[in-house]
Amino acid sequence: MRSQQPLSFGKRYSKATRRTQPNSASRSRKRISLWKVLMLLLVLGVTYKQIQSRLQQPQAVLVLGGAPEREVFAAEFARQHPNLPIWISSGSPIEYTEWVFSNAGIPSERIHVDYRAEDTVTNFTTLVDDLNARGIHCVYLITSDYHMRRAQVVGEIVLGSRGIELKPVSVPSTPPEQWPESMGKVVRDAARAVLWVATGRTGSSLGRTLVDR
Repeated sequence: MRSQQPLSFGKRYSKATRRTQPNSASRSRKRISLWKVLMLLLVLGVTYKQIQSRLQQPQAVLVLGGAPEREVFAAEFARQHPNLPIWISSGSPIEYTEWVFSNAGIPSERIHVDYRAEDTVTNFTTLVDDLNARGIHCVYLITSDYHMRRAQVVGEIVLGSRGIELKPVSVPSTPPEQWPESMGKVVRDAARAVLWVATGRTGSSLGRTLVDR
C-alpha cells in the first residue's frame, strides 16, 4: 500500500507569502508616490499664490482706526501713492481726519470714512463687500506694528473670502513695549473671522467676553 505524502502546507504558505509581498510593496510605493504628488501640488499652489501676491498691484489703501498716528502715517502714504483711494475704518473723529489729510494735500474725494466697525474683525467685515463691489482685488493694509499680526490674519480670512489680497504696511508704535499683541487675541479674532465667513455673524459677544491674555 502506497504511503500518503504529507501535505506541504509550509510550501503553500511560503508561496502565498511570496505572492503577497510584492503586492504589499507595490501598494506602499503607490502611497508614497501619491503623497509626493500631493506635496508637490501643495508647494506649487503656495508658490503660485506668493508670486501672484507679489505681482498684484494694490488698488486702494485700507486704514484701521484705533490710533491717531495711523491716519497721520496714512496721509503721508497717500501723498506717495496719489492714484489710490483711501478707506478709513472707524478712525478718529471726522474733523480730525479731514484736517490731517487736508494738511497733507490729499483731496477729500479720495477719502472714504466709515464708522460701522466696532473692533478689528468688523473693520474688515463692514467694508469687504464695498471693496469687492468696486472691483478692488488688492489693498495696502495700514495699522500699528503691534496690531498688524492680528489684523493681517483676520484680513486674509475676511478679504480673502472675496478674493482680495492685502499687503501690510506697519506704523511704528510709541511706546514700543505695546508690541506684540498676545496670541490669544489673534486666535480669538481668527475664529470670529472664520465664523463670519461661514455664517455671516461676527461673534462680537465672543470678543467682549473672552479675557485677553
